[in-house]
Amino acid sequence: MGPNEPGQPELGPLGPTASISRNLPTPKSALAIGAHPDDVEFGCGATLAKWSAAGCIVHHLICTDGSKGTWNPDADTAALIQTRRREQRVAAARLGTRGQVVFLGHVDGELDSSLESRGEVARWIRILQPDVVLGHDPWKRYRLHPDHRHAGLLACEGVVAARDPHFFKEHGLSPHRPQTMLLWEADEVNHVEDVGGFVDLKLNALMAHLSQFESTMKAIDAEQIAEFRERIAQRLASIGRPFQLAAAEAFATITDL
Repeated sequence: MGPNEPGQPELGPLGPTASISRNLPTPKSALAIGAHPDDVEFGCGATLAKWSAAGCIVHHLICTDGSKGTWNPDADTAALIQTRRREQRVAAARLGTRGQVVFLGHVDGELDSSLESRGEVARWIRILQPDVVLGHDPWKRYRLHPDHRHAGLLACEGVVAARDPHFFKEHGLSPHRPQTMLLWEADEVNHVEDVGGFVDLKLNALMAHLSQFESTMKAIDAEQIAEFRERIAQRLASIGRPFQLAAAEAFATITDL
């Protein structure tokens, strides 16, 4: 898997697996912050499905409008934005999530990690009060897409701003400190979630993103779609194998928040 392919990467060389934490207690609430519609499902969809089934209220925060998510140069981008919003809501429902799906609406490809954008993310963290925040690892090596880097930075910086009372006092909201962050697509994994039994929910949620079959999933017919599903399933199986798990999603975790 290349550094710019979305989703859970294959694990690199691991030290003693005993040093890698496993399975957070099911949080009461979680917030997954993605750069584009579909990024959350690729990055942590099975984990969110597992937590939702156990009673967690899972929220999505999507930073951009997804307006560049097509290879068609003549595409109606206004229509594509609405399509991708619908697809994201369907995907969240297929994971079984019951929280909000929030769209910040930044132009696809133009996301930044400015002070203003940080304030937007911090505001939603304060409103939704998640125990766990999940997002892109902004320090992943050789990542090309700027939106993924900036969305990861915004997740981290938003947590800092949301927790401290003197950041963005104009929000008129109480500060909120999440307990844990999980960053997907990490180069250095230190946490895994057992997602055996939830892989199909992740795959079905990804299938909601119909507009992305050609550009992201490289699948334009039934055979290629089946190959895509098998590839994702096998990757999760390979992540779980060192831990004697049928399937797993891997993260860098930060608990000192």
